[in-house]
Amino acid sequence: MSQVFFVDRSLGRHIVARALRVAGVLVEVHDDHFAQNAPDEVWLPEVGRRGWAVLTKDERIRYRDAETTAAIAAGVALFIFTGKGMRGTAIADALVKALPAMRELLLTHRRPFVAKVTRGGTVTVVS
Repeated sequence: MSQVFFVDRSLGRHIVARALRVAGVLVEVHDDHFAQNAPDEVWLPEVGRRGWAVLTKDERIRYRDAETTAAIAAGVALFIFTGKGMRGTAIADALVKALPAMRELLLTHRRPFVAKVTRGGTVTVVS
């Protein structure tokens, strides 16, 4: 079974998801499964149960106790895009560039984990 990447609401519904799908990725979008305003600690356990890897640009998620606890308990692989001031197509391009490194990390690193994805497509585990 191929890895599914879950695009959270901070990355929008269309541009990033479309670019990843064109790159051959199975993608699920936050708003197709959860209310737009669903708290992270509500959707993280379900996404983890389904084995999906999370893509977000919400850097604060790893500093909020409720979200961190939910992500760890659910065994989530969390990829946080850190390119400040970037939007839409630029973010999509960076995430597509990072796909090989993200896929490799998913194969070689035990979940749960948090990794940062830079604007240049570099992926680094931070916890």
